[in-house]
Amino acid sequence: MSLKLYFLRHGETTSSQTGTYCGRLDIELTPSGLQMAEDFAQTYKTVQWKAVYSSPLKRAIATAKPLCDRLNLPMELRHGLKEIYYGDWEGKTPEEVNREFHDDYVRWLADPGWNSPNGGEKGIDIARRSSEVLEEIEHKYDTGNILVVSHKATTRIMLCSLLGIDVGRYRDRIGMAVAALSIVEMADHGPLVHVMGDRSHLRTELRKRYAISVNY
Repeated sequence: MSLKLYFLRHGETTSSQTGTYCGRLDIELTPSGLQMAEDFAQTYKTVQWKAVYSSPLKRAIATAKPLCDRLNLPMELRHGLKEIYYGDWEGKTPEEVNREFHDDYVRWLADPGWNSPNGGEKGIDIARRSSEVLEEIEHKYDTGNILVVSHKATTRIMLCSLLGIDVGRYRDRIGMAVAALSIVEMADHGPLVHVMGDRSHLRTELRKRYAISVNY
């Protein structure tokens, strides 16, 4: 048996509904977001989990909590799993950011790996801090199933880092709707993707609401 990492994006928030840049704003899940967390727990409660790691932001904790409660699993909170800090863009829509910070916004869209939102983080900064969490997990566990609950940008950046994709292309190469699950096995010849962006654990009406992930 090898080590398998289950990357779960948190459930729906008001920000994911409106398309605003949320980042470090510590908002709660919507009622539908809470149901998404329950649906995940119900579907994956029979997996033999070794550990659950989560971002310390409320929306991630609330997504991991139903599974942890069902199975009496402790939740390991890691700051390295927090969402990208959008700085002056937090709480704004892409349209507002484009109007207020046009030149910086265009540079960021071209390469978010090496350009940051005004006052925020570069993609490489997120890759560095999140990789420390993944290295901790790999050092502690040789085998087993590990759940990693994080955010849209951070999860995509972790996947890019594992799969050898340029971090600056994380917005162009990987979509990630709310409550989407990706599974990567740490195999003998390197990370092996088994599942990417799966949402089959959600009830139909919730799954249909985000059938296409808007790439904010």
